[in-house]
Amino acid sequence: MRYALKFGYDGTVFKGYARQPDKRTVEGDIMYALRGLKILKEGDGFNPGSRTDRGVSAAGNIIVIDTDKDPRGIIPELNSELKDIVFHGIVQVDEDFNPRHAVQRWYRYYMLDNGRYNENILLQNSNVFLGEHDFKNLSKTDHRENVTVMAIDSIDICKQDGFIIFDIRARRFLWQMIRRLIACLLEMHDGNVDMAEVLSSLCEGGKRVNVNPMDPGGLILMDIVYRVEFEHVPHTGDGVDIAIRRSLTRALVLKDIGNVAGLGSLEH
Repeated sequence: MRYALKFGYDGTVFKGYARQPDKRTVEGDIMYALRGLKILKEGDGFNPGSRTDRGVSAAGNIIVIDTDKDPRGIIPELNSELKDIVFHGIVQVDEDFNPRHAVQRWYRYYMLDNGRYNENILLQNSNVFLGEHDFKNLSKTDHRENVTVMAIDSIDICKQDGFIIFDIRARRFLWQMIRRLIACLLEMHDGNVDMAEVLSSLCEGGKRVNVNPMDPGGLILMDIVYRVEFEHVPHTGDGVDIAIRRSLTRALVLKDIGNVAGLGSLEH
């Protein structure tokens, strides 16, 4: 039988998503657990929904597997074995289900708010990216991506709890596209990149916008939407619990260091 499994992970503790020899990766840890638990056997299918960049986290990525295992035990067993990864949803899908063909992907980016940026100006400028454009010039060159024309469905920007939060939705994205798009928005806000330059870059034959991608640590794949409904499975293992406690503790430690050193705090 074929199943789609939904899961999240702390991307900052892995050396990337895809399997690599002698490196800890998201896919590598999952495959090791699937094989060890005999959920996946040699020759069984395994397909990812999105291969996130190194350092990028996820709340709602998916994998699709072929297995004869009782589906009621798959997620509890995986969560009992994995660290920094937590599975939380499952649905049986047809044999021709392709996880790359999503209805929509939703990414969120968190940036510390230092009081410099006006979210209304950022939001107004973001309209230039909505709809269908060629985003080749706002992505890292990747020979695997032959189709660079795509449509962004929506961009929402707000300030909350000391952060500027960017929510971007589309069916698919190119390599580093979101992090470069946000960097472009910040440069437009500061007047270093003008609207005409951006519009030109989004056309075939346009020039590349000279911006560096934002740090991957602030980016999270929130969800991938399909025309199927996942069954939520309550969390029963350590999963990301330990990672959450570790990160919160680390944040407080660094905040105290900053306060003592006179570097200020998150409050404005």
